[in-house]
Amino acid sequence: MSQPAYTLRQLIVYFLKLGTVGFGGPVALVGYMHRDLVEQRKWISEDEYREGLALAQLAPGPLAAQLSIYLGYVHYKIPGATLVGLAFVLPSFLMVLALGYFYVASGGIPWMQAVFYGIGAAVIGIIAMGSYKLVKKTVQKDWLYWGLFALSAVATFVTEKEILWLVLAAGIVVWLVKAPPKTFKTANSIFGLPVLLQAAGSVAVNGKIAQICWFFLKAGAFVFGSGLAIVPFLYGGVVKEYQWLNDQQFMDAVAVAMITPGPVVITVGFIGYLVAGFPGACVAALATFLPCYFFTVIPAPYFRKYGGNPGIKAFVDGVTVAAIGAIAGAVAVLAKRQLTDVTTVIIAIVTVLLLLRFKKLQEPFIILGAALLGLLIKTIYHQL
Repeated sequence: MSQPAYTLRQLIVYFLKLGTVGFGGPVALVGYMHRDLVEQRKWISEDEYREGLALAQLAPGPLAAQLSIYLGYVHYKIPGATLVGLAFVLPSFLMVLALGYFYVASGGIPWMQAVFYGIGAAVIGIIAMGSYKLVKKTVQKDWLYWGLFALSAVATFVTEKEILWLVLAAGIVVWLVKAPPKTFKTANSIFGLPVLLQAAGSVAVNGKIAQICWFFLKAGAFVFGSGLAIVPFLYGGVVKEYQWLNDQQFMDAVAVAMITPGPVVITVGFIGYLVAGFPGACVAALATFLPCYFFTVIPAPYFRKYGGNPGIKAFVDGVTVAAIGAIAGAVAVLAKRQLTDVTTVIIAIVTVLLLLRFKKLQEPFIILGAALLGLLIKTIYHQL
């Protein structure tokens, strides 16, 4: 392996910054990583990035966090994966802890909905641009790729969740078409793990902290995809099964995740704080992110070693195309939920136009402007 063009310290600093100012959720975050690390700095190759994206999509857990862990592993193995993963998650975790403290102290965050009104619309514009760039880079002019991309996008939009077996099927189709195998022995080793990862189980746990640990361990271990997939799972457990939070508190928790940078799944820290204070936040976050760490690091050597094999490369290409289709479908689902009136549609369109016109415009400035605009609009509305 050639000497990396960057130090581990530089990579950690980058992910600390991304975790601190990286708004937009998993779609935007994986787009930022591609733009910064592949296109601009050239620290990571296109193939390495695509391998990481494919592995992150195949394994359960938050997409952006898994990709960051894999990119840390590429040149610096276990230490790189561990330190980069921590650097990426820690800033947003500290932010949701602070918000959780003020939320509990004030009995709620009344201004949050006004802020989220503007931010939610701007985020749609940001992630739409990120999705467009991924499509342009990956799908290209291949009719098979376009078909699989469209199928995955439509399925995600209709079901409002990312379907693992559809992603796997796309990999198999491209594998069979682009690099037909001479034996199916390899297939069994490739596709056996996701079957095991979906195994469900239950244990009897007593005590609130133990319940938090077990529930969020399941959330990290058995939920595939991005924040779009994990939110319904969290709602079913936190609100319906355990009744730790009511509907409004849960929606506030989701809003906190969207108005803070870093992975959307960091909302688990906020939820954990509301349920059991600082220990609850730490246990919820650790239990959610630990499985995705192991599900990324353990298979990573095999992706690194065999990623150049034509059959595996074709499989990874198919998975990547379907993963990007799922991301595009998720953008449409989020747009349907967030763009609820003319004003939010205009904010989203203006965001896209600004990003097209000013290539170096930083997303946090757009987010700040949208937040202020949302507060202004809601204030004027209530005064009328």
